[in-house]
Amino acid sequence: MPFLEKLQLWADERPDDTAVVVGGKRLDWADLRDAATLRLGETAATTVLAEPNSLDFVVAYTAAVAGERCCAVLDPLWPKAMIDEVTQRIGEAGPATGLLPALGDELADGHGDTTFLIGLTSGTTSVPKAFTRSRRSWQVSFDASIEFFGLTPEDRTLAPGPLAASLNLYALSECLYAGAAFHTMETFDVGDVHAAISYDGVTRLVLVPTMLRLLSERGLAGGVDASGVRSIICAGSKLDARTLEAARRWAPNAAIFEYYGASELSFVSGTRLAAGEPLDAGGTGIGQPFPGVELKIMDDDGAERPEGADGNICVRSGMVSNGYLWGDDGQALRCFDGWYTVGDQGYVDSGALHILGRRSDMIITSGRNVYPHEVELALASVPGVSAAVAAGMLDEVRGQKVVAGIVPAYGSVTATQVKTGLDGLLARDKRPLRYFTLSELPVTDRGKVSRQMLLDWIENNDPRAKPLA
Repeated sequence: MPFLEKLQLWADERPDDTAVVVGGKRLDWADLRDAATLRLGETAATTVLAEPNSLDFVVAYTAAVAGERCCAVLDPLWPKAMIDEVTQRIGEAGPATGLLPALGDELADGHGDTTFLIGLTSGTTSVPKAFTRSRRSWQVSFDASIEFFGLTPEDRTLAPGPLAASLNLYALSECLYAGAAFHTMETFDVGDVHAAISYDGVTRLVLVPTMLRLLSERGLAGGVDASGVRSIICAGSKLDARTLEAARRWAPNAAIFEYYGASELSFVSGTRLAAGEPLDAGGTGIGQPFPGVELKIMDDDGAERPEGADGNICVRSGMVSNGYLWGDDGQALRCFDGWYTVGDQGYVDSGALHILGRRSDMIITSGRNVYPHEVELALASVPGVSAAVAAGMLDEVRGQKVVAGIVPAYGSVTATQVKTGLDGLLARDKRPLRYFTLSELPVTDRGKVSRQMLLDWIENNDPRAKPLA
């Protein structure tokens, strides 16, 4: 486990079928098996990969988890000093299992309890935390996600983001396990992604909402046919109404999945929307517990909260990581008698999980707790607003004040229009006190919205964020 024995099976049964495509360059199942096997002799007990997307990355990663080897995948866009420090820390930590690993000279899976992956939280200016995963945890995840998403060997999955991101690395590994062709790009380019969808017969997309929206809107404008896409899997943030509407028009035959999870927890909950089925895009609901996942809402002392009351989203499943190799402050991943949480806040209503946001993102203004996620979903539902991001800015009187950046849907929108549009959507004491019009969303290189980047733009008078009149 988690996927090498399956890779051997597909290489024996379907040697000439496509396994992986990166930017138009291909490896079939037999080629991938043979290339990774040849790499074993030069692959150490622990491998650190900090490379852009390529076929060589896929081969190196496949060899790096053979036997009881362990692999760490770092973002190649991190500063060199950070990559060097993380690499040094991994080397000093030694084998993540604490035991001398059995390397082996065959492309075979190690024991399920052994560590195969060192995951890194997103790095910005500080050294990211490092957590470890067992082979068994991802095999359990594969079985659950293949069931939930309906992945088959006939599918062709395209995950256009960087393989250094856990969403895309998991999608690659899941496809190798399921025997389904996996496609990605060397770098994200809308035209290249559209070409891959058109000419490679892509049936399944795995991506973050910002990428889906860009592909959908430009695909509609350019007449790109996405009718062959049967499923779209979104994670990283909640789908907004405009993104969903564009995706529905561009890929009319696709079931749309959105799920909530965390790198340390794996899958938590999700929902499937059949083609044409409406979505409560302005709401906070994110579906039922994932297959094999038990869910509770608990307070900071580990006591269960009643239905409808918010608190820490806690899970119990076989998909949870082993914990941190370093960086554990006792709060990032907590355990209450077998129930794990990363501090995300939410509540359960009629069995469905509702996400309010990460505790660390919470804005405390005049003693009132405000989750930016709630504000953003409300703003995105206002006519004339294409997208929004909210954050808490320091304020001498209130402690923090809510500020929001608005990307207009067309032309321009005024602060008065936005405030009026929030009537009935958001309580007055949660509304932003300052609005800014944005020329673009502040997003990381992985396509995730960055609230800190919004605050930086405002503080530095960046022309991308101008006060909204």
